[in-house]
Amino acid sequence: MDEALTPEILLRAYAMGIFPMSDGRDDPDIHWVDPRLRGILPLDGFHMSRSLARQIRSGAFRVTADTAFADVVEACADRGETWISHRIQQLYVQLHAQGFAHSTEVWRGDALVGGVYGVTLGAAFFGESMFSRATDASKIALAWTVHRLRAGGFRLFDTQFLTPHLASLGGREVARADYQRLLTNALDHSAQFAPPGYSPSAGAVSGAAAGRTQDSTQTS
Repeated sequence: MDEALTPEILLRAYAMGIFPMSDGRDDPDIHWVDPRLRGILPLDGFHMSRSLARQIRSGAFRVTADTAFADVVEACADRGETWISHRIQQLYVQLHAQGFAHSTEVWRGDALVGGVYGVTLGAAFFGESMFSRATDASKIALAWTVHRLRAGGFRLFDTQFLTPHLASLGGREVARADYQRLLTNALDHSAQFAPPGYSPSAGAVSGAAAGRTQDSTQTS
């Protein structure tokens, strides 16, 4: 891997449909990944259970955006096995400083208990990782992120791979060629992670996904 890897090169890779991974925290190498089947989370197809909606409305958690980006990435990397090497982490922090990477944070009191972060290009959000230190905290982060992306005009939420956790929330897999079509469409449009005047209530977020199905998608 080129030692001169920069945030700009990383953005070009995302625009091509590939993303970086390493084999551990101290791995100096970065591998480029282009899965045959790509995970996406349809922005009109987020599945919210009644229990999750109650959690969001309960007031037990506070949700912010872009207030603790580096802490969210660090928490996502803080596990026994991780693809987020120190080198990759530094690149994401640089992308955040340039306005191309964003995070959603979930707090209980003053403690950061959940979050998700990703990269934005055009109207595409490339979800990188999430973490949870409290029941449903990562689901809450995803619900708020989906609501924000819809409000900001995004067309694609790329989850890279489909896990059972994401599938339970409405995620699905698409073939590589279909993903490239979705990506091209998203890159041809613009979107804002912080749209003007955006200040939703917990009730608005918990109610936005009610009744939506996996068949309805804004990514086509």
